[in-house]
Amino acid sequence: MTRRTSARKSSARKYGKSAGKSVERAMRRRKHGTLHRGKAGHGGKVKSRKQAIAIGLSEARKKGAKVPPPPKGKGSAHPGRTGGKGGRASNKAKS
Repeated sequence: MTRRTSARKSSARKYGKSAGKSVERAMRRRKHGTLHRGKAGHGGKVKSRKQAIAIGLSEARKKGAKVPPPPKGKGSAHPGRTGGKGGRASNKAKS
């Protein structure tokens, strides 16, 4: 009888140590109630554990830590929306 040898994937780290630290920091900020959504924290408090992890990984990416790229999702819930304030004031007819 011959035994089949399966090719095993090398067990290299997927995330770096600094990425883990970033996520840890984000989780702590969530626990203390100081983690906010969006730029400059204008989106309200983050309560979701998953969202806190995503924010931590995003911050780690910005710092240049070893983190795989984010998954290609379905896109925005509001495609075409830019998110700025002011509405349609610029479209008013000039008299």
